[in-house]
Amino acid sequence: MPENTEAVIIRPGPPHERFSDEGFAQFCGQHPELRVELTSQGDMIIMLPVVSESGKRNFKLTGRFFVWAEADGTGVGFDSSTGFTLPNGAKRSPDVSWIRQERWDALSDEHKEDFAPICPDFVVELRSRFDRLATLQGKMDEHLDNGARLGWPIDPIEKRVHIYRPDFPVEVLENPPEVSGDPLLKGFVLRLDGILA
Repeated sequence: MPENTEAVIIRPGPPHERFSDEGFAQFCGQHPELRVELTSQGDMIIMLPVVSESGKRNFKLTGRFFVWAEADGTGVGFDSSTGFTLPNGAKRSPDVSWIRQERWDALSDEHKEDFAPICPDFVVELRSRFDRLATLQGKMDEHLDNGARLGWPIDPIEKRVHIYRPDFPVEVLENPPEVSGDPLLKGFVLRLDGILA
């Protein structure tokens, strides 16, 4: 597979036509094995499966965050199979995400059983060999524009972690051993051994 192939983009038809929420949900229901996102312009993006090494890194990332989230109890964590509907209409599935408990509790049961209409407070995107860094950075900008309070594109290829926060310039950490989620994720320190390596 070519190194620069990161996803397949499907457009519904003529320019300016977009997939409806119903059409998107129907497609996802017919293809549960696919990881699919929808851009704010209405284009459907089918993400390629990650290579085995990326899957191993994502498993470590999710597991380490799960341990903190369960012990902390102030919010709800999600894995990469979860889709959210952002205020701009995009439907995104970050590799790891977290929502403060009071925001999650404010959603109806119906919304929780759908692509919940909420932007997570915290999102992580883990770069695989098929991902363009610019694409992940664009997703971080989109999440912050839609209400996220902290975002981390983690880049094992360049051995960097980018830290996105509203009203702050992007901070780039060069091959850090760990990264802290304070103050939003109080006490959460992500060890990066086995993730950046």
